[in-house]
Amino acid sequence: MTHPGKLSSIEAILEQLASNRYIADQLLATVIYLSYHMNKPIFLEGEPGVGKTEVAIVLSQIFESRLIRLQCYEGLDANSALYEWNYPKQLLRIKMDEHSGKTPEEIGHVIYSEPYLIKRPLLEAILSSQNNHPVLLIDELDRADEEFEAFLLEILSAFQVSIPEIGTMKATHKPLVVITSNRTRDIHDALKRRCLYHWIDYPDLEKEKQIIRTRIPRIEESLAGQVAGFMQTIRRENLMKKPGISETLDWAEALLKLNQGVLDQQIVEQTLGCILKYREDIQKFRSSIWTDPDKRSQLLAACRITPC
Repeated sequence: MTHPGKLSSIEAILEQLASNRYIADQLLATVIYLSYHMNKPIFLEGEPGVGKTEVAIVLSQIFESRLIRLQCYEGLDANSALYEWNYPKQLLRIKMDEHSGKTPEEIGHVIYSEPYLIKRPLLEAILSSQNNHPVLLIDELDRADEEFEAFLLEILSAFQVSIPEIGTMKATHKPLVVITSNRTRDIHDALKRRCLYHWIDYPDLEKEKQIIRTRIPRIEESLAGQVAGFMQTIRRENLMKKPGISETLDWAEALLKLNQGVLDQQIVEQTLGCILKYREDIQKFRSSIWTDPDKRSQLLAACRITPC
């Protein structure tokens, strides 16, 4: 990561993020600045769809470096995250060499070498950093089991791994690490202590409008304001899944595809699937939110929709 000017100050980081169409606040820019200069991972928590993963994507664009992503899930283990041996390739080599006169030791030395190693994201991050500094995204860590956290803690401590058949592989320069969590469960304090923590919340009205206009430049300011106002209001409801920024952008894009220059009640009804992702939430919107006079008037006023 030989771009010191891009991270020379918090203001420079804000400019770099904005130039890559990510609207951040001073707090997030400060965390990124400190992470880079203190060589510590960033731990981002927040509701789904608020832009946590996008931080890592944009940082890789800023640094013009590789993004290596480890998507976490229940049952994720060290082999899936670190490395595995390519057994079919090893077996093929054994069959090719079995009549060559080579000893088992010689064959073993060949098949347990780096060309037969399947590098998973964590090992890729270690090896890639020998030439440059990749951005390592460990996405949705809360989906993984607690046992995996303990393993990850070891990796983050030294960024090296010992492979019995090959030896120790160590990163010459640590990658920039971004860990995200939707907070479906608590992450152990020992791991959090290794990181710089930041909570990404839903944006306020003005910031959401700015995000829409930045990511979808061809949208009219008036429509962007209507969309942002609607989303701000709907998030106050007790929904199974509140819509995030990703839903906001999908909805705004859908409205443009439908040649819709302004919001009206009919188009809201027709495009609810862009905003709400559970049948129960859509039913609640139609049966209690949309039909409640007070909530309906608040919603219409927030996004300046003229009632039918």
